[in-house]
Amino acid sequence: MTQRYFENFKVGDRFESKVKMISADEIVEFATQFDPQPFHTDSEAARQTVFGGLIASGFHTMAFGFRLMWDTGIFADCSMGSPGMDEIRWRRPVRPGDALRTITDITGLRASRSKPERGICHAKCTVRNQCDEIVMTMKLVVMLSRADSLEH
Repeated sequence: MTQRYFENFKVGDRFESKVKMISADEIVEFATQFDPQPFHTDSEAARQTVFGGLIASGFHTMAFGFRLMWDTGIFADCSMGSPGMDEIRWRRPVRPGDALRTITDITGLRASRSKPERGICHAKCTVRNQCDEIVMTMKLVVMLSRADSLEH
């Protein structure tokens, strides 16, 4: 992939990650440290819940989906961090063995008014499972370096 900066994106661009499977061990390990609810950490206890089995923490799904997006390399050369994410929605449980992928759609771009070396990118990230079902959506805001600022 060639180097990409703010100027190289346009609204409507779409990027799709590779597919990666999530394992029961990963789900339990993450949840044990960050979200130790029984339906994330204990397969037996999880069977007795409304979920009927082990599911990934929503925070794990978000981190997993973000990593898949990051691994596409679309922001690798130009990310200056993010002021945040909005409208995170967990639409379906993620279960052991699910194969996930993230689709990133560029929904808005604007040059920063106060910092000319950067632009602001709005993107919608959609995480889908192997059945093409949406498991999570989030709106991401990323500050991107501008190629023309490198010339100064």
